[in-house]
Formats: sequence, C-alpha cells, structure tokens
Amino acid sequence: MGTLSFGLVSVPVKLYSAVTRKTVHFHQIHTLDSGRIHQKHVCALDGEEIPLGEIVKGYEIAPDRYVPVEARELAALEPLFTRTIQVEDFVALEEIDPIYFDHPYHLVPGLGGAHAYQLLLRAMSDTDKVAIGRMVMRSKERLVAIRPRGEALLMLTMNYGEEIKPTTGLRELEGAPVELDERELEVARRLVASISEPFDIEKYRDTFREAILDLVDRKAAGEPLPLGSGAQPPPDSPDVMRALEASLEKLEQGGLEQLSAN
Repeated sequence: MGTLSFGLVSVPVKLYSAVTRKTVHFHQIHTLDSGRIHQKHVCALDGEEIPLGEIVKGYEIAPDRYVPVEARELAALEPLFTRTIQVEDFVALEEIDPIYFDHPYHLVPGLGGAHAYQLLLRAMSDTDKVAIGRMVMRSKERLVAIRPRGEALLMLTMNYGEEIKPTTGLRELEGAPVELDERELEVARRLVASISEPFDIEKYRDTFREAILDLVDRKAAGEPLPLGSGAQPPPDSPDVMRALEASLEKLEQGGLEQLSAN
C-alpha cells in the first residue's frame, strides 16, 4: 500500500507486477551420478573456503586493489524509505525512447482512492500524457513512468540516462558513411510496407522455451531424441538488390508465410 502524489493530490495505490517471466531454470549436476553441484566461496589468495560472516562487498579501484564497503555504510547512504510515488512531470509518451523502460507494474487504487484514481486516469487519457516520478523500491530510488492502459494505470520502472550505453565506440559503426542506391532503397521500402501489419502480441511465442520444455518432457519419458544440426545461418546476400527483389517476388507469389518459411 502506498500513495501516488501529484501537486497537492494524493491517491492511495497498490502495486502488482504486470509480468511473469517464463524462463527455464537449470541446475548444475554431476554427469556420473546426477548429484547437485554446490558453489563454494574460496579466497583467491590462500585458496581457503570463507564463511559468509567474513565476506563484505569490495569496490575495485585498480587491478586486485579493493576498497571494502560494509553493509552498515551502505545503509547510511540509502534513500529514506517512503511509500510515496512523487510525480514530477507530465510528458508525451512518444517523447520517451523505449530503451528507458524496465519493468511494468499494475498500479491500482488502494482503500478510499477509487475516485481520485479514476480522475487521474481520465485526465491523463484525455491529455495523452505520461507521468514521470520517483519512488524508493528495494532500497533504491527508481525513476518511474505512469501511463493509462485501458481502464487502469501502468507503472514502468525506468533506466536513468547514464545507465544506457552509447553507440559511440562500437567499431562496427565506425568508418566512412555507406552510400545507398535510391533504387535499392525504394525496393526496400516496398518490402517493409508489404510485410507490415497491425501489431498483435498473441502472434509471437517463445518457441525456444517451448522446445526446451518439450525436450525435457521427452527425455523424462525415455523417448529417443534425434540430434539435429541446430539452427542454420541465413545465406549470404552479397547482391542486396537481387535479394530484395526475390523477397518481393516470394511475397507476391505465396504471401508472408511462404517468405518466412524460407
């Protein structure tokens, strides 16, 4: 239970994670007897196993030189815990690069907050605005964005600008500018337009995760498994124009499904 505050208005709210991560978790086991492998904390200098009570955090200031930082020292620097989400600005959604978005949460009204919640939701919907604010989560001050989504508010934790790595320094992007042929560009635009369609999230599935779970089920049932050669890399296309025209031809002949299958 917390409070969403903007101006002099305070709205009692609750947070619920809006995402359930569907990942497949593995453990390390011994190949000979399937025993679980456990990791030990070993000192790199003397090779001795170290009890947890003798382990602190350390910040490396030079190769193999560390400044130890204790938990109580970090605790003194932590932001004051508060259950308030303080809105600082309202901005247009299209002004925010999606790279800044992190984890989504459903933001719902708390006890006695239904009226103010609906008022804020409607006002933000009518003005097409997103609220930018701050809150303390897990002892860290987080930047958050709050936006209408249907009949509810969605809160997304955000990355700070300094946390995003720039593209400068990536050697693959350095060098002389690439000259584009206008005819190639026009065919590329036609290909993009031909494959474009309304976004539907239900169309996209985590096929790799599903394949792993199917593999586990089949192995647990004792079924023999054929060993494939893995994913095949796409063929090289040194002649970009021919590849573009061939793609358009396939679309015209059999549609997007035939192009994807190839």
